[in-house]
Amino acid sequence: MSAPAAVPLATHAAAGAPPRDRILATAARLFYSEGIHAVGMDRIVTEASTTRATLYRHFLGKEQLVLSYIQATDEQIRAFTSAALEGLDPREAVLAVAGALGDQLCAPGFRGCPFLNAAAEYPDLSDPVSRAIVAHRDWLRELVARLLAEAGDPEPAEDAADLMMLRDGAVMAAALGDADAVRASLARAVRHVLERAGVV
Repeated sequence: MSAPAAVPLATHAAAGAPPRDRILATAARLFYSEGIHAVGMDRIVTEASTTRATLYRHFLGKEQLVLSYIQATDEQIRAFTSAALEGLDPREAVLAVAGALGDQLCAPGFRGCPFLNAAAEYPDLSDPVSRAIVAHRDWLRELVARLLAEAGDPEPAEDAADLMMLRDGAVMAAALGDADAVRASLARAVRHVLERAGVV
């Protein structure tokens, strides 16, 4: 449930972009498509057309680069979501977010949720990367709960938790199988939650 559309994450930067932007965009693309631990710093240096000295001038090490990737992804999603929901009443916003779930599953290049993917590689909840992942998911769950409450849902926290769980399961299922079939199944399940909540 990342936004009311497939969020265009910044995984590419123009050749003339500042070095930090090129490094972060390259890291985002490789981390998302191949996994964080599978990608070494030399690979990022090469594909970002920079030097190790430049990379380490902007990021003290890989852990800081990974944290920056998670934080930048979070910031992009928050900004995109805020802009997409602007001007919508609470019910319209809930339906827009719910409708976006399936859109994300079928987006080109979809390889699952970047936060769930990263969480699988950073299981220690005390790690700064894990804390950044949790912060994003807390924001998302609280956003959905607030929209549900404003739309008249008597149990917004419980229903937001249900929608998050449906979203997480659908993300994994779509990454492993028929995204269109998962999208249809998810739409039915989400509608049941929203009907029970009195939103639709």
